[in-house]
Amino acid sequence: MSGTEAHLQRVLSPKERRERNREEMITAILEAARAVMREQGVAALNLHEVARRVGLRTQSLYEYFPGKMALYDAVYRVGIRLYAAGREHLPPITPEPASFWEHARGELEHYMTFAQQNPELYQLVFERPVPGFVPSPESLEVGNQILAHSDQLLSQALAQHHLALGLPPEQARDLFIGMMHGLTALHMANEPELPVGMGRFGSLLPAALSLFQAAWTPAAHTNTQER
Repeated sequence: MSGTEAHLQRVLSPKERRERNREEMITAILEAARAVMREQGVAALNLHEVARRVGLRTQSLYEYFPGKMALYDAVYRVGIRLYAAGREHLPPITPEPASFWEHARGELEHYMTFAQQNPELYQLVFERPVPGFVPSPESLEVGNQILAHSDQLLSQALAQHHLALGLPPEQARDLFIGMMHGLTALHMANEPELPVGMGRFGSLLPAALSLFQAAWTPAAHTNTQER
């Protein structure tokens, strides 16, 4: 065995083993919690059932999470981070005017795809179905970073004269979010089994993008002002 192999296969210290075991158990608990939420409803998370699925006594679960809301918060962080990671693969905005709309199309499709692939995370992160649950500041910070990045991209497109909004950028951003969430929520409520781009509401993503494009391109805004 080479020195490198010996280093990679070295025996972990007791502290390292405890830390690794704890991390593995936390991962298992989060996966079990997500499974329960998918099967029984997001608001129906049951700590007894989660503990049973990971082979713990319910009391032992509190060694990892002090209560149900703490577990919800950890699952929320999983969801918002997963959503944010997916946004990193959206088409970039370049000096080409069409690039902004390619990015916007990617945003619409990513949101609906995330909801389809992770319905329990989508509901917890974007619909707040659990009475009394408020994400921690740490968890909300990830969402704030997403909004800040969206604002940055919008400012970039405005600076490159790709857009003429006719309303404050923050309101334009929120209008786009409202359309994105509305179509996704209706798709998930009516035809969640159909892929993105199909069904009564899923098929409306291109039309929604066209509405924004028609309203926010500089030429369209100029024509409206001249009427």
